Order: sequence, then structure tokens, then C-alpha cells
Amino acid sequence: MNFQHEIKSKNNLFTINLKELWQYRDLISMYVKRDIVTFYKQTILGPLWFFIQPILTTIMFTFVFGNLAGISTDGLPNTLFYFAGIVIWNYFADCLTRNSKIFIENQGVFGKVYFPRLVIPISITISNLVRFLIQFLLFLAIYFYYLFFTVSEISPNIYIILVPFLILLCAGLSLGFGIIFSSLTTKYRDLSFLLQFAIQLWMYATPVIYPLNLISHEKQWIFLLNPMTSIIETFKYAFLGHGQCSLLFLVYSTIVMIFLLLFGIVVFNNIEKKFIDTV
Repeated sequence: MNFQHEIKSKNNLFTINLKELWQYRDLISMYVKRDIVTFYKQTILGPLWFFIQPILTTIMFTFVFGNLAGISTDGLPNTLFYFAGIVIWNYFADCLTRNSKIFIENQGVFGKVYFPRLVIPISITISNLVRFLIQFLLFLAIYFYYLFFTVSEISPNIYIILVPFLILLCAGLSLGFGIIFSSLTTKYRDLSFLLQFAIQLWMYATPVIYPLNLISHEKQWIFLLNPMTSIIETFKYAFLGHGQCSLLFLVYSTIVMIFLLLFGIVVFNNIEKKFIDTV
């Protein structure tokens, strides 16, 4: 008997086969474990880099922006203020950077084996979430030290319940932006270099190292058009009690995230059919 199996590409660019993704959940789990285990496998300090990277960045920001530049932190301890911004920004930036290289770094696998291509960006987002949670525990340790053992104007509030939603927004934004850039870099390799530079500029356009209150009221709306601004500000406000929490702009960030995911899926589904010819 002669059995033939025909593999057809998707006709609907909006197609997300959630059932198929669920069937490949073991593959997602394997990629997540691989990322966590191998990311620092050949380093001397290994997983300690999960802690060392944000600590060194916080020390540098404290010295440069806090001590030398004298940028205000709304009366909060410099270390705590900077760490609060760094821990959530790093999650977004790391996910975006790695998701933007999906097609380039996995062209060999994509060209030989079939599996839902969205497995890769989803696994990257989850593995980075694990690293974020480790760094978040370090942030909580520093946070509780300042909260209970020092005299500081820290006032946690009910907005802490929004933290899981803020993390979800970061994951969605980085996934949307990442798969769009990854799709574009199959034809325009220069974009991968441009993105590294753009992420650095994006951080300075986001209130990570300065409070939004430092910007004049008339110009704050410009910064709030950046969907990451309301996320960072709400995160800081929830734990520290300083900053701004605008539910209106959180809704705006949510709308931007949904749009980017939908648009990213359209572009991703289109490129995955023919990227082997262009990579």
C-alpha cells in the first residue's frame, strides 16, 4: 500500500492552533529547561549571574545617575528605586532581544523538522520568566530590608495585586515586538544590530532610572505613549508608593500589546512559510 502525507501551509494568517501548541507542550518544556541549563553552562559562576547582573547594573546606576548626575529618585533609596525598574525592564528587554533572533538562530531546525514555530518564542518567554522570578526574589529581599529595617518613605499599596498582570503585559509586548523583528530580519539582517541600539535608547525613554514626575506635566503624555512607561511606573508605585499609576494608560498598554501580538502573528505566519528561501 502506498501512503502519502501532504503537508499544507496555513491559509489563514491569523491562525493560532492552540490545540497543536498544547500537544507540543513537552517540546516547550524541553526548550525551557535547555535554555535555563545551558545559558550559563560554560561560565564559572553559573546561575549566580542571575543575581550578579542586576546587582552590578544597580550599583552602576546608583553611582552614575544617583551620585554623579544627582538624578532624583523621589526621596527613595537609590538602590531600591533602580532595582525596581531594572528587574522588570530586564525581563522585557531579554525576551525582546532573544525573540528577535528566532528565525536566524533556528533556521537549521526549522528547515528539517516540523513543529509549531511559535513553540520557540513561547519557550523563550517562559524561560526568561523563570530568570525574572529569581531576580524578583532578590528584589523582594532588598525591598523587605528597606521596608522593615530602615527609615524610608516606602508605602506598599493595593496595586501590588496588578503585578502578575504587569508581567503578562511585558511578556506580551516582548513577544509581539520580538516575532515582528524576527520576521523582518530574515530579509533585513541590519535590523538585528539596530534593535540592540534601539533597546538601549528605549530604556532611557522609559522611567527606569528616573521618576516620571521628573518630566514636566505638559510633556508626560509623550512618555506615556511608550507602553512600557505605565508598566514600570505602576510596578514602582505598587511597591514603593511613589510614582504614577494610571489605569487609563494601563488599558492603553494592554491594547498596544494585543495589537502587536495579533500583527506579529500575521507577519510570523506569513514569513514561516517562505523564510528558508530568504534566510
